[in-house]
Amino acid sequence: MSQARHHGGDHAPRRLFRNRPAARGPVRRCAAGQLAAGLPVLVVAVVVLVDVAGGAGLVWLPLLAAGPALAATTNGPRGVLCVGLLAAATGAALGVGHGVPGGELAAVLCALLAVTAASGLASLLRGRRERVLAAVRSVAEAAQQALLQPVPETVGPFQVAVRYSAAAAEARIGGDLYALVPTPHGVRLIVGDVRGKGLPAVGTAALVLGVFREAAHDEPDLLAVVGRIERSLARNLGPDDFVTAVVAGCPRSGHLEVVNCGHAPPLLISASGEVGAVEPAHPAPPLGLRALSGQAPRLQRLPFAVGDQLLLYTDGVTEARDGAREFYPLADGVARHVCDEPARTLTALHDELLAHVGGRLHDDAALLLLRRNAAEEPVLLAPGTGSTSQTATSSAQRVTPPEWTRMP
Repeated sequence: MSQARHHGGDHAPRRLFRNRPAARGPVRRCAAGQLAAGLPVLVVAVVVLVDVAGGAGLVWLPLLAAGPALAATTNGPRGVLCVGLLAAATGAALGVGHGVPGGELAAVLCALLAVTAASGLASLLRGRRERVLAAVRSVAEAAQQALLQPVPETVGPFQVAVRYSAAAAEARIGGDLYALVPTPHGVRLIVGDVRGKGLPAVGTAALVLGVFREAAHDEPDLLAVVGRIERSLARNLGPDDFVTAVVAGCPRSGHLEVVNCGHAPPLLISASGEVGAVEPAHPAPPLGLRALSGQAPRLQRLPFAVGDQLLLYTDGVTEARDGAREFYPLADGVARHVCDEPARTLTALHDELLAHVGGRLHDDAALLLLRRNAAEEPVLLAPGTGSTSQTATSSAQRVTPPEWTRMP
């Protein structure tokens, strides 16, 4: 489920995975557009030079029709008309100069005018399609901003960064989903992947995120949040549809809760930089398939001290292949680039990922990195709730880095 947005420093969705600075992009596109706009005139000039040099008379004149035909792909109707008239005038001058019989020259000029008219119509239709596409992309981007709401750079004692890209660059939205919600029960977050692509996948992602945001505030138990998502999907999904997801929460200082529903295991990064995968002790089916398997997800409790980081991601990252069909080694990349600033870490990761795949991803990809900065966790309240204090003790067993399952 490729459009990169960053919610770590600027609160506005940004396309993931761009391999050149934004300032250079418009300059290069402008230069390329000017070159393309001048190409039809260059074609007419080349035909004239060849005809004058060869002195072949009528032989090369029909090639002048390539000018307006090419202009239809790069210019508007007015530009096509100008190139067509230029080609017709040039053809008439060359024909008269070479002494071409009037009947044959008239046939060539009529053909040039016919090609010009057809090219002008094609250019007009192309312009209309481009305007419609621009409107659709604008609506899709607005839908993305509503669906994948911006994640703040800091939430209580945590730093957060997000990268997202839809594989369909024209759509700028896909079936990967993420959200982070501060609640009275601590910070809660989800990263998931909807089966399929296109509008049905977007609709399912919207359903999951809507239920998660509501349940995250209402349910004190993280498993109850997952249960509400499961029940909603069971009522609304088809028999072959499902959603893989990881739901995590930080209910008390120094501890982390994780529920994995058929998703890629998150990466837990210690303050010393060691990276390990949080493999589920009891694998659970994806959301929407619990009734078929009869297996319920289980809660994992892990230590999450100051300086520790948690990376959640979708399979568009780990299944990205290079020219030799080798998968991107995410755990190794994290170990190389991890630092105290989540936004910098994800920037380095997506640059390396782009280099690995050769510049463009072929599946939607999402990355969410959470880092604990402070020892004391302030109270996190839902809007409209009164002041509440949170005190709790931990019964979670500490998992040392050597015991983590390392990803290949």
